[in-house]
Amino acid sequence: MIRNRIREFRAKHDMKQEDLAKLVGVRRETIGNLEKGRYNPSLALAWNIAKVFGVSIEDIFTVED
Repeated sequence: MIRNRIREFRAKHDMKQEDLAKLVGVRRETIGNLEKGRYNPSLALAWNIAKVFGVSIEDIFTVED
């Protein structure tokens, strides 16, 4: 299972789901589903999200057994 800290990073940057979605080229619902763990991102999407926040992919996404 892939866990993420998207909501935490959005809060730190005072960013709404819609704002992040526009920056990475997906729908707001996709961001919501990622945050709830209903959807695992593609590598490209994970990379783009990390790039928006200026951190590594590993800072946002972790793999748990």
